[in-house]
Amino acid sequence: QAHLVESGGGLVQAGGSLRLSCAASGRTFSSYVMAWFRQAPGKEREFVAAINWSGGSTHYADSVKGRFTISRDNAKNTVALQMNSLKPEDTALYYCAAAPRLRLGVAAGGYDYWGQGTQVTVSS
Repeated sequence: QAHLVESGGGLVQAGGSLRLSCAASGRTFSSYVMAWFRQAPGKEREFVAAINWSGGSTHYADSVKGRFTISRDNAKNTVALQMNSLKPEDTALYYCAAAPRLRLGVAAGGYDYWGQGTQVTVSS
């Protein structure tokens, strides 16, 4: 059974930084697209960032471009999201997701595996 477990969330002041990590187990995700999504209270889940199997291709939501960086370590079966210059509107539950395909995607429905989420709260 494949599992994704997120960590690294917390409370941070606006302008601060956090680094989220996602540890995968139960199968090798080295050939999967990995992504981060987030969901704020009362809002739909939205795409944040995605990375292809090699790490050579990434895609970001416009709202986080230039502030967030997604990376992966296939040897450790992990993916990370470095978040800088955080804003109160970044407050959400952040989810790690995996899809067994080559092309990056922004639709949540295209991802087969999900973690339970880690809470990020940015105070103003």
